[in-house]
Amino acid sequence: MAGYAPQAAASGVSNDVLQTIAPDAAMARQLLDTQAPVQVSRQDDGVPGWTVRADGRVIGYIGSTWEIAGSVGYSGRPLDVLVALSPDAVIRGARLIQHNEPVLTLGISDEDIAKYVSGFAGQNLRAAVTERQDLPKVISRATVSTGVIRDGILRTARTLAIGRGLIDAAGGIDRLGFTQTDWPGLLAASALVETRVSMTEAAAALAGSTPPLQPGDGDFIHLWLGLVDPPSVGQSLLGQQSYTAAVGNLGPGESALVVISSGLYSHRGTDWRKSGVFDRLTLSQNGTTYQPGADSYQMIKRLRIDGAPDVKEISLFRLPKTIDPLAPFRVTVQASRPTVDGVATMDILVDYRLPDAYRLAPPPPDAPLWQTIWQAKRLQTGVVVGMLAVLTLILFAQEWITRRPRLWRIGRIGFLTTTLFVLGWGLNGQLSVVQVVAFVHSLLNGFRWETFLIEPVIFLLWGFTALGLLFWGRGVYCGWLCPFGALQELTNTAAQALGVRQIAVPQALHERLWVIKYTAFVGILALSFYSMHDALIAAEFEPFKTAISLRMLRAWPFLLFVAAILFAGLFIERFYCRYLCPLGAGLAIPAKLKIFDWLKRRPQCGRECRLCETKCTVGAIDPLGRINANECVLCLRCQIIMNDAHSCPVLKRRARTGEPA
Repeated sequence: MAGYAPQAAASGVSNDVLQTIAPDAAMARQLLDTQAPVQVSRQDDGVPGWTVRADGRVIGYIGSTWEIAGSVGYSGRPLDVLVALSPDAVIRGARLIQHNEPVLTLGISDEDIAKYVSGFAGQNLRAAVTERQDLPKVISRATVSTGVIRDGILRTARTLAIGRGLIDAAGGIDRLGFTQTDWPGLLAASALVETRVSMTEAAAALAGSTPPLQPGDGDFIHLWLGLVDPPSVGQSLLGQQSYTAAVGNLGPGESALVVISSGLYSHRGTDWRKSGVFDRLTLSQNGTTYQPGADSYQMIKRLRIDGAPDVKEISLFRLPKTIDPLAPFRVTVQASRPTVDGVATMDILVDYRLPDAYRLAPPPPDAPLWQTIWQAKRLQTGVVVGMLAVLTLILFAQEWITRRPRLWRIGRIGFLTTTLFVLGWGLNGQLSVVQVVAFVHSLLNGFRWETFLIEPVIFLLWGFTALGLLFWGRGVYCGWLCPFGALQELTNTAAQALGVRQIAVPQALHERLWVIKYTAFVGILALSFYSMHDALIAAEFEPFKTAISLRMLRAWPFLLFVAAILFAGLFIERFYCRYLCPLGAGLAIPAKLKIFDWLKRRPQCGRECRLCETKCTVGAIDPLGRINANECVLCLRCQIIMNDAHSCPVLKRRARTGEPA
């Protein structure tokens, strides 16, 4: 199998990222489901790809999603699938060539993906979207990656089919609709265009001819012409039998032109009987010229339409597929007369365009996959938007809420429970360091909104988290929207209610343990530039996939890892968040751009009182009373203590001494 360097300008990814595999004969036979000996040839003009022939006959076409559609996966790296089409615009097969997708490497088997990709076989690209066979459903827990694969396969297949002339992107001629029409009706609808040259006009244009033309009002030539492919035109004009014979002889992409004339001059002449070419007639379209030959000619004896004038000649010409019936073209009839010095000529020009009434509306392109998914997940997105709206209200009304400890307590436990059961286990809304890595690579290799829009829940969470980083810091997600963080806090709350003694980590050790999560984040990100596969394996340092995405349905080593983390969290609240989470470390870095400082402190904090420090969920308050925004999860517990007259020593002292609050 030979390699080729695909063109990647569409995706912004450099050509050296991917050296895909060109199909050899064996792969082509498998993709097209044939046992016949085949020859595979490369085509670079227009839409690039490969043409497959058997016994000199084209039996299919193969295209690459990376080369044609510029498919880039959720990992930010190229994603290549070879797609095979038959000449009747049906997908015959597809094969995944290369990917760097996280969910494809871990958690989903290669057999699952192979079965998913092969499921596109049999899709008829000529059928309307609603008439197609059921498209393969995106794989649960691999929505983004398999969605990108599906979108790439369909866009590539459609582009390849259009490029090879298998389907018409601009609609087509209405060959089914029929309305009986009379001659004036065809002229009024511009189905036939008309031109007339009088004897006076011809005598002036062909001056000096011998014998000379006699000026007058009579017709030198009266010409009508038009395409007869639409039944409303052809059947009305020629009658059922002649129309059926005319269109029945047409090959793929061919059309039929009728030329009708009366008057002195013949549009056909007689020389064609010897030369085999109608040299008086020339069609021109966008630089292409065509003169009909005897093999494309059919004589029509009379018109069958009501109201037709008396005419002299009726000719039907089969036009080749090089003449696009949907595009305007010009017919030139050349009139000539001998003169003393040679020949006088006159060109009679007729411009024609098939009226819109006889055209099919172009098929609407398939809606982008992300729009389809958002439409299908309206309920899920509504739930997430509702949760984000509630959280926004909590954060903006934090001063009012933190003066009511019971309300805060009930509200926080309720919100974290919703985050775990609804957002996490229900909607699979768990962010991951893998997505951070994918975003970085996407920025470097060609960012596409469509890739990230495929998963509405994740997109909404990341969008809200990004804004939250600017307004409040990383705590917006880590403290409220992270399902695994919620699991840790809820289990620790239950442990404390059962009397499990908490371990106070010394401040010096506590701060040094932060190094682990930052090192893990930098290590995973750096490793991704060497090997995305290895980086995804290293990302298993996160327990999110096991505990949330796969709902504990994994092998025992993964379950043991999660159990160890949760066990440690029974004694040290949010143990994983504090010391191990690479995602939290990744969010803490851009959180340095935080604009506002919403959490209040008093001058006495850290000097007269260290209660907030000891009660902090993640140990984000140092002995001096300062809040480390890199570690804070915005739980608001310190604000509760500061506003509680029964807990805050400063408020209690003011109450005793009568100092103003």
